[in-house]
Amino acid sequence: MNARELRELSADELQAQVGESKKKLFTLRFQLASGRLTNTAEIGKTKRDIARALTLLEERDHA
Repeated sequence: MNARELRELSADELQAQVGESKKKLFTLRFQLASGRLTNTAEIGKTKRDIARALTLLEERDHA
């Protein structure tokens, strides 16, 4: 998801998005360790998605 799409979500939806992305990241890391991951760029993309969502949550806390 890009930042524009994330900004439209509520705080609860952002928290849910972070949780889903962390689960996805765990699965991707497990696949990488077992040699079944073909697109390693997906790990970096998922990390960036988590960072975007957490940044938006922090921005809303300070506003």
